[in-house]
Amino acid sequence: MHERYARNFASPDEVVEIEGVRSEIVDLGGITLARDTHQPGWRWSTHVRPLVGTEWCESRHVGFVLRGQLHVMTKEGVEFDIREGDVVDLPPGHDAWVVGDGVFETLSWMGARTWLMPLHALKERVLVTLVFTDIVDSTGIARGLGDRTWGDLLASHNQRLADVVDQFRGRIAKLTGDGMLAIFDGAARAIRCAMTCGSAVADLGLSIRAAVHTGEIEVAGDEIHGLALHEASRILELARAGEVLVSATTADLAREAGLSFEDRGDHQLRGLGDHRHLFAVAGGG
Repeated sequence: MHERYARNFASPDEVVEIEGVRSEIVDLGGITLARDTHQPGWRWSTHVRPLVGTEWCESRHVGFVLRGQLHVMTKEGVEFDIREGDVVDLPPGHDAWVVGDGVFETLSWMGARTWLMPLHALKERVLVTLVFTDIVDSTGIARGLGDRTWGDLLASHNQRLADVVDQFRGRIAKLTGDGMLAIFDGAARAIRCAMTCGSAVADLGLSIRAAVHTGEIEVAGDEIHGLALHEASRILELARAGEVLVSATTADLAREAGLSFEDRGDHQLRGLGDHRHLFAVAGGG
């Protein structure tokens, strides 16, 4: 079916994530739809009000509750719960919070973007090259070593990767438990960093794999978001032990820097719809 007749939330036009809530947004036929997932413990006045600066949520929300329960309090003092199966029309001027230990998920067709508009003013979109790494068979290694020895080994791994990232003028955005996400302003340096990370931890008895992808992300303070992050993470899932797997976009940017690549063909990245062409770094380090 042609894209203009059907869309899927697996490939949203926009993904917005702040603490406790994720909004996947799709535009279709002049209508904007959002699938919003709120985590247990989320409350508008706690997690959103400090960012937007208003006393109450000033957006009208019209939608359908897919699962979970939300408690709503209006500025007039009216309180009520909305639950799975409810069709809702929340007026501007309200606070709300998730009830219980389950997530609260809605499909909204009014208010899908308006409540996010103040957040967009706080964000900056930048083009970066992302490097994801992880340790091959980290679970098995940790089980064999025990918690204390594994913790010491992981600390050495993290420090060596941090040194390599600094050497190639990148920055670590976050540690992922058995790997890292690092950000660079150059594709070739990002790839060379990923290659060097593997050799930096080899004498620790560790093998890592890496994914490198170039795309736009949104930066808000120390937080980063965007589809490019999900793409890079899915590419990492396809990388083999010791391999640096890169997207076609990144490979094209880095070829003039003396790097060479082996064609890995087209792959459908989990949950992201269209196929992506991937390459493995072959040489030029």
